[in-house]
Amino acid sequence: MCLAIPARIEAIDDRDPAYPTATVETGGAPKTVQLIYVPEATVGSYVIVQAGFAVRLVPEPEALEAIAAARALATGADGTLGGRT
Repeated sequence: MCLAIPARIEAIDDRDPAYPTATVETGGAPKTVQLIYVPEATVGSYVIVQAGFAVRLVPEPEALEAIAAARALATGADGTLGGRT
């Protein structure tokens, strides 16, 4: 099973128009993803990333809700990573 979390596009590199890429922020280290499935994406857009490809755009409110839920699951009720001390 794969969990897809929305990522915010920070920069776009379209030097090769056939294969544009974006740098996305996922709450950790920046990642580079392919934009061939969402050519309409712009800096500031939220996208679902699967296997190194942005596969669809996500409205900002939906993206922020999913990110908050993922953080809550990751930290657990006691605020520690995975709920463990």
